[in-house]
Amino acid sequence: MRITFYGAAGEVTGSCYLLENNFKYLVDCGIFQGRSEKENENPFLFDPTEIKAVILTHAHLDHSGRIPKLVKEGFKGRIYATYPTIELCEILWLDTVKLMKEETERINRKNLRSGKPLVEPLYTEKEVEMAMKLFEPVPYDEMVDLSDIKIRFRDSAHILGASSLELWSNDTKIVFSGDIGPQNNVMEGRPSIIEDADYVVIESTYGDRLHKTLEETRAEFEKVVLDAINSQGKILIPSFVVDRAQRVMYELMLLSYKYPFFSKIPIFFDSPMGKKVTAVYEKHSNLLSGEIQKYFLEGINPFELKNLRYLTTPDESKSINELDTGIIIAGSGMCTGGRILHHLKHNLWKENTHVIFVGYQAQGTLGRRIVDGEKVVHVMGEEITVRAKIHTINGFSAHADQKDLIKWTEYFKNDPIFLIVHGEPQASQALSQLLQLKGRKTIVPSYTQSLDLEKKEIIAPKVAPSFDIESLLDELSSYITQLKASPILQDLENYSLLKSALHLLKEVSDRSKNL
Repeated sequence: MRITFYGAAGEVTGSCYLLENNFKYLVDCGIFQGRSEKENENPFLFDPTEIKAVILTHAHLDHSGRIPKLVKEGFKGRIYATYPTIELCEILWLDTVKLMKEETERINRKNLRSGKPLVEPLYTEKEVEMAMKLFEPVPYDEMVDLSDIKIRFRDSAHILGASSLELWSNDTKIVFSGDIGPQNNVMEGRPSIIEDADYVVIESTYGDRLHKTLEETRAEFEKVVLDAINSQGKILIPSFVVDRAQRVMYELMLLSYKYPFFSKIPIFFDSPMGKKVTAVYEKHSNLLSGEIQKYFLEGINPFELKNLRYLTTPDESKSINELDTGIIIAGSGMCTGGRILHHLKHNLWKENTHVIFVGYQAQGTLGRRIVDGEKVVHVMGEEITVRAKIHTINGFSAHADQKDLIKWTEYFKNDPIFLIVHGEPQASQALSQLLQLKGRKTIVPSYTQSLDLEKKEIIAPKVAPSFDIESLLDELSSYITQLKASPILQDLENYSLLKSALHLLKEVSDRSKNL
C-alpha cells in the first residue's frame, strides 16, 4: 500500500490522503483555506474516476469541502462516514454553495466591466445533491469490509460524528487520527483509545503549544465577557458554526446562571445554518459528553438561552447594526467569509468593540492577521482600522493540545511510525521532536510526497506544488524585517525557534541547488 499526501502537509487545511492498494481510496477531501486557497481551483493531482471510495473522518470543510468538486470531476464511488457527519455535510456544503455563488457573481460583475473572462464556482447545488446520494452511513466501532481493505470508525471526540480511522490491508495497519479532541472535553467526551498500528497519521494543529485548563479557560472567558459588557460595546465572536458555536452558547448559558443580569444582554447567532446545525446536535445528544447529556436528561437544552436569537435572513443580520451592545456569534471562524465580515466592517474600528477568537486561525486568513496585531485590514473591500480589543481563547478549541496529543500516542503499545500532518511546520516539527525524545519514530511528510507502507520507502514529490511561492517568500522576508526592527527577547526558546527556522531554510536552499 502507498499513501500520498495531497493536503494538510505543512499546513492545517486541505486534508486529503490518497491510498493505493488493489483499489484507490481517499481519506478526506478538504478545502484549502487562507494562503493556499487558490489550490482549490486547480484540478486534482489524481484521477477522480479511479477512486473507489472516500473515507471521511468528519464534516468540517477543511476535511470534506472538496468532495462535491470530486464528484464534479467524475468520482462515482461511495463515501463512508458516520450518520451525524452526513447530516452536517449537507448543511455545510449547501451553505458553501450559496457563499460561492454570491462571490462568483461579485467577481463576474467586476470582470464584465474590465473585460476579463468570467469565472465559475467550485461546484453547485447539483454536485452537492449528487454527492449526498453517494454516502454510506457507518456506526462507530463496526468493521467494514471493502474487499481489499477493512476500516473501522472510532470516536475522535473532535466534533459531533468526528472519527479516527483504523484501516487494515493484508498485514499492514494504518491509523488516521482525524482531528482529535482534548482529553478533558466538554462537548464530546474523550477520544477512543487505539492500541496498535504500523503507521499513525496524526494531526498536529497544536503540536507546539498547550491550552489552558478548563477552569482557567472559563475564568478567562468570563472576565473577557464581563469587561466587554462593562465597556457597553458589541462582543463579536467569529466561530465555526459546527461545534464551536454550540460550545460558546453553552458557556454563555453557564454565565447566565451565575449572573442574573446576563439574561438582559441580547445574544445573536447570526448564521443561515446555525439553527439547523444546532438541531443536529440536539438530535444526536446521546453522542455528546456526560456533562452535556446531564442537562438534556433534566429537561434543559444547553444550547438555548432566553435572550438568544437566531438570525437567518440578510435583513435580520443588518437589523442589529444600530444596536450599541450585544453578543454576536457568526461564521466563518477564520473570518474568510460569512456574516462575521459584515459585523467586523461595522464594528472593528470602534474602541469599545471586543472580538473574541475561540478557534484556530490559519496563516493568510483575515482572522490570523487580526490576531497577529495588524492595525489596518481590508474587510469587504474597505480599509478598516483595528481599534477593537482583541482576545484569543484557545481553551475552547476542539483540537487536542501538545500534551493531549502525546497522551493519545502513549496508548499505542507497539512501536508505530508516526506521520505528522495537519499542522504548520513549527507545530509539526515540535511534535515530531517531542515524540522522538520519547523513543518514537516520526516522519513529517511534505505536499505530494508518497510513502510505500510495506517497503517503508519515502518517494519524493513528483508534482511541484502550485502554491504562490513568491508570496510566501515575501511573507518570510517581511517577518525577518520585523524581527530586525524589533527587540527580540534574548532567551534560549527564541534562539532555538529561530535556529530551527534557519535549518529548514537551509534545507530548502540545498534542495533547490540540486534541482
